[in-house]
Amino acid sequence: MPPWSDTNNMKIKQFTFSPFQENTYVAYTDNLEAMIIDPGCYSTAEENQLRAFIESNGLKVVHLVNTHLHLDHAFGNSFVEETWSVLTSAHVEDAFWLKEMAGQCRMFGLELHKPAPMISNELHEGNQIRVGAETFEVLHVPGHSPGSIVMYNAKEHFLFAGDVLFDGSIGRTDLQGGNYSQLIKGIQEKLLVLPDETVVYPGHGPATTIGKEKATNPFL
Repeated sequence: MPPWSDTNNMKIKQFTFSPFQENTYVAYTDNLEAMIIDPGCYSTAEENQLRAFIESNGLKVVHLVNTHLHLDHAFGNSFVEETWSVLTSAHVEDAFWLKEMAGQCRMFGLELHKPAPMISNELHEGNQIRVGAETFEVLHVPGHSPGSIVMYNAKEHFLFAGDVLFDGSIGRTDLQGGNYSQLIKGIQEKLLVLPDETVVYPGHGPATTIGKEKATNPFL
């Protein structure tokens, strides 16, 4: 799947940022409203890359959403909040990661340039996020982290999975708050029941589909 994809009514731009090779997404509609998902930009050069794309396409950023709050998915939260005057939306059960972000960075020998802001908009199972005429349903799928969410667009048949589900793999469960059986149960009950053609945009690596993962993912 290329780093720029079109659904019927949305465009999706993928960036791969930081030493963790994390996927940051910009999803936007014909009216130019945009949602930034998991801004992982760590360096000034990466921040400038994201800014240039938003500005050159004339986009209006209306949402900043984190699928979860491990450091690699939240490096750019402060930059996005300050640049486009949007507030962080995430599941409250991951809020503790923000308080521990400096410690997370030290574990990996990285410097925390600026603390990530706390959650302003708490997301829960069944909440809806609107971007233009498009609607995303929030699915709470813990296990990789307690507050991991998936954002599902039923009309366009795609979702942003964060680190819940990958091409041929699943999110690691050995970090604080991880739970392997909980993750597998959530994937089986909330994701594998979706149409096979549903495209999965993960937090790392290439896109896949629900049908492919049902047929070939060794963890499922």
